[in-house]
Amino acid sequence: MLLITGCGSSRRAPVQPVLPTSQTVVVPPSTSQSSGSGSPQSGGVSAQTTQNGQSQTPSATAPDNRKLSERIVEYARTFTGVPYKLGAAGPSMFDCSGYTRYVFREFGYTLTHQSGIQYRECRKIDNYADLQVADLVFFGSRRDIRNISHVGIVVSIDRERGSFSFIHASVSKGVTEESSTHPYFMMRYIGAGRIIPDEDQ
Repeated sequence: MLLITGCGSSRRAPVQPVLPTSQTVVVPPSTSQSSGSGSPQSGGVSAQTTQNGQSQTPSATAPDNRKLSERIVEYARTFTGVPYKLGAAGPSMFDCSGYTRYVFREFGYTLTHQSGIQYRECRKIDNYADLQVADLVFFGSRRDIRNISHVGIVVSIDRERGSFSFIHASVSKGVTEESSTHPYFMMRYIGAGRIIPDEDQ
Protein backbone atom coordinates (compact mmCIF):
# COMPACT_ATOMS: atom_id res chain seq x y z
CA MET A 1 0.00 0.00 0.00
CA LEU A 2 1.24 3.48 -0.84
CA LEU A 3 1.00 5.76 2.17
CA ILE A 4 1.37 9.51 1.97
CA THR A 5 0.77 11.96 4.78
CA GLY A 6 1.06 15.71 4.84
CA CYS A 7 4.51 17.24 4.69
CA GLY A 8 3.63 20.25 6.75
CA SER A 9 0.50 22.32 6.61
CA SER A 10 -0.20 24.35 3.50
CA ARG A 11 -1.92 27.11 5.44
CA ARG A 12 -0.97 30.62 4.45
CA ALA A 13 2.25 31.90 5.94
CA PRO A 14 4.79 34.62 5.11
CA VAL A 15 6.70 33.57 2.01
CA GLN A 16 10.43 34.11 1.93
CA PRO A 17 12.12 34.50 -1.47
CA VAL A 18 14.29 31.63 -2.67
CA LEU A 19 17.78 33.02 -2.31
CA PRO A 20 21.18 31.37 -2.54
CA THR A 21 22.85 30.75 0.79
CA SER A 22 26.52 31.27 1.43
CA GLN A 23 26.69 28.32 3.79
CA THR A 24 28.23 25.06 2.62
CA VAL A 25 26.14 21.99 3.45
CA VAL A 26 28.08 18.98 4.68
CA VAL A 27 27.30 15.90 2.61
CA PRO A 28 26.57 12.72 4.60
CA PRO A 29 29.56 10.35 4.94
CA SER A 30 28.17 7.95 2.34
CA THR A 31 28.16 10.75 -0.21
CA SER A 32 31.33 12.61 0.74
CA GLN A 33 32.46 12.52 -2.88
CA SER A 34 29.11 13.74 -4.16
CA SER A 35 29.30 15.89 -7.23
CA GLY A 36 26.17 17.66 -6.07
CA SER A 37 27.87 20.55 -4.38
CA GLY A 38 28.21 23.62 -6.46
CA SER A 39 26.81 27.06 -7.00
CA PRO A 40 23.47 27.94 -8.56
CA GLN A 41 23.68 29.19 -12.15
CA SER A 42 21.87 32.36 -11.27
CA GLY A 43 20.91 34.34 -8.22
CA GLY A 44 24.28 34.17 -6.51
CA VAL A 45 27.29 31.96 -5.89
CA SER A 46 28.47 30.33 -2.70
CA ALA A 47 32.07 31.42 -2.15
CA GLN A 48 34.88 29.42 -0.60
CA THR A 49 37.78 31.05 1.25
CA THR A 50 41.38 30.24 0.28
CA GLN A 51 44.38 30.17 2.62
CA ASN A 52 45.36 33.72 1.70
CA GLY A 53 41.93 34.98 2.67
CA GLN A 54 40.71 35.50 -0.89
CA SER A 55 37.32 34.14 -1.88
CA GLN A 56 36.70 32.08 -4.96
CA THR A 57 33.68 30.30 -6.37
CA PRO A 58 33.43 26.49 -6.33
CA SER A 59 33.50 26.49 -10.13
CA ALA A 60 37.02 27.91 -10.00
CA THR A 61 38.27 24.89 -8.08
CA ALA A 62 35.92 22.13 -9.23
CA PRO A 63 34.60 22.73 -12.75
CA ASP A 64 31.61 20.63 -13.74
CA ASN A 65 30.20 20.90 -17.25
CA ARG A 66 27.02 18.99 -16.51
CA LYS A 67 23.71 20.77 -16.25
CA LEU A 68 22.73 21.92 -12.78
CA SER A 69 19.55 19.84 -13.04
CA GLU A 70 21.57 16.67 -13.65
CA ARG A 71 23.75 17.32 -10.61
CA ILE A 72 20.70 17.94 -8.44
CA VAL A 73 19.12 14.64 -9.49
CA GLU A 74 22.36 12.73 -8.95
CA TYR A 75 22.68 14.17 -5.46
CA ALA A 76 19.02 13.55 -4.65
CA ARG A 77 19.42 9.88 -5.57
CA THR A 78 22.25 9.39 -3.07
CA PHE A 79 19.60 9.41 -0.34
CA THR A 80 17.54 6.57 -1.83
CA GLY A 81 16.28 4.34 0.95
CA VAL A 82 16.67 6.91 3.74
CA PRO A 83 13.61 6.42 5.99
CA TYR A 84 10.69 8.79 6.37
CA LYS A 85 9.84 10.65 9.55
CA LEU A 86 7.33 13.47 9.76
CA GLY A 87 9.12 16.74 10.49
CA ALA A 88 12.60 15.32 9.76
CA ALA A 89 14.99 17.44 7.74
CA GLY A 90 17.83 14.94 7.12
CA PRO A 91 20.18 13.54 6.45
CA SER A 92 19.36 10.35 8.40
CA MET A 93 15.57 10.78 8.03
CA PHE A 94 13.33 13.04 5.94
CA ASP A 95 9.78 14.08 5.38
CA CYS A 96 8.92 15.21 1.85
CA SER A 97 9.56 18.94 2.15
CA GLY A 98 12.54 18.38 4.44
CA TYR A 99 14.03 16.23 1.70
CA THR A 100 13.56 18.75 -1.11
CA ARG A 101 14.84 21.52 1.16
CA TYR A 102 17.95 19.52 2.04
CA VAL A 103 18.73 18.65 -1.59
CA PHE A 104 18.36 22.18 -2.95
CA ARG A 105 20.26 23.72 -0.03
CA GLU A 106 23.33 21.77 -1.22
CA PHE A 107 23.21 23.90 -4.38
CA GLY A 108 22.69 27.23 -2.66
CA TYR A 109 18.88 27.51 -2.69
CA THR A 110 16.91 27.99 0.52
CA LEU A 111 13.40 26.54 0.66
CA THR A 112 10.91 26.58 3.50
CA HIS A 113 10.33 23.24 5.24
CA GLN A 114 6.68 23.11 4.21
CA SER A 115 5.32 21.79 0.91
CA GLY A 116 2.54 24.35 0.51
CA ILE A 117 4.95 27.25 0.93
CA GLN A 118 7.52 25.65 -1.37
CA TYR A 119 4.86 25.72 -4.08
CA ARG A 120 4.52 29.47 -3.64
CA GLU A 121 8.30 29.93 -3.64
CA CYS A 122 8.63 28.33 -7.10
CA ARG A 123 8.20 29.83 -10.54
CA LYS A 124 5.04 28.05 -11.70
CA ILE A 125 5.14 25.68 -14.67
CA ASP A 126 1.79 26.25 -16.33
CA ASN A 127 2.28 23.88 -19.24
CA TYR A 128 2.84 20.23 -18.37
CA ALA A 129 4.98 19.92 -21.50
CA ASP A 130 7.41 22.53 -20.15
CA LEU A 131 8.58 20.41 -17.21
CA GLN A 132 12.32 19.97 -16.88
CA VAL A 133 14.43 17.68 -14.73
CA ALA A 134 14.86 18.99 -11.15
CA ASP A 135 11.51 20.80 -11.16
CA LEU A 136 9.41 20.33 -8.04
CA VAL A 137 6.05 18.59 -8.39
CA PHE A 138 3.23 18.96 -5.87
CA PHE A 139 0.35 16.73 -4.86
CA GLY A 140 -2.79 16.93 -2.78
CA SER A 141 -3.47 14.99 0.38
CA ARG A 142 -5.36 11.73 0.82
CA ARG A 143 -8.32 13.60 2.30
CA ASP A 144 -8.23 16.72 0.15
CA ILE A 145 -6.70 16.46 -3.32
CA ARG A 146 -6.81 20.25 -3.70
CA ASN A 147 -4.71 20.94 -0.62
CA ILE A 148 -0.94 20.63 -1.21
CA SER A 149 0.62 18.20 1.21
CA HIS A 150 3.37 16.46 -0.75
CA VAL A 151 6.33 17.39 -2.95
CA GLY A 152 8.94 15.58 -5.03
CA ILE A 153 11.74 16.27 -7.53
CA VAL A 154 11.42 15.38 -11.22
CA VAL A 155 14.18 12.96 -12.28
CA SER A 156 13.09 12.04 -15.82
CA ILE A 157 10.44 13.00 -18.37
CA ASP A 158 8.73 10.94 -21.07
CA ARG A 159 7.41 13.58 -23.42
CA GLU A 160 5.85 11.08 -25.81
CA ARG A 161 3.66 9.66 -23.06
CA GLY A 162 3.24 12.93 -21.22
CA SER A 163 4.52 11.49 -17.94
CA PHE A 164 7.44 11.93 -15.58
CA SER A 165 9.24 10.13 -12.78
CA PHE A 166 10.07 11.85 -9.53
CA ILE A 167 11.99 11.13 -6.35
CA HIS A 168 10.43 11.90 -2.99
CA ALA A 169 10.30 10.92 0.67
CA SER A 170 7.50 8.35 0.92
CA VAL A 171 5.94 7.39 4.24
CA SER A 172 6.04 3.68 3.43
CA LYS A 173 9.26 3.45 1.37
CA GLY A 174 11.47 6.32 2.48
CA VAL A 175 13.27 8.15 -0.31
CA THR A 176 12.20 6.43 -3.52
CA GLU A 177 11.23 7.08 -7.14
CA GLU A 178 7.69 6.93 -8.49
CA SER A 179 5.94 7.50 -11.81
CA SER A 180 3.33 10.19 -12.34
CA THR A 181 1.22 7.45 -13.96
CA HIS A 182 0.63 5.81 -10.56
CA PRO A 183 -3.13 6.19 -9.93
CA TYR A 184 -2.58 7.76 -6.51
CA PHE A 185 -0.44 10.56 -7.91
CA MET A 186 -2.46 11.01 -11.10
CA MET A 187 -5.50 11.85 -9.00
CA ARG A 188 -3.65 14.23 -6.70
CA TYR A 189 -1.27 16.11 -9.00
CA ILE A 190 -1.68 19.85 -8.44
CA GLY A 191 1.18 21.51 -10.27
CA ALA A 192 4.89 22.06 -10.72
CA GLY A 193 7.39 24.78 -10.03
CA ARG A 194 10.99 25.63 -10.85
CA ILE A 195 13.72 26.75 -8.48
CA ILE A 196 16.78 26.71 -10.73
CA PRO A 197 17.26 28.71 -13.97
CA ASP A 198 15.56 27.49 -17.14
CA GLU A 199 17.64 25.01 -19.12
CA ASP A 200 17.56 23.86 -22.73
CA GLN A 201 15.45 20.73 -23.02
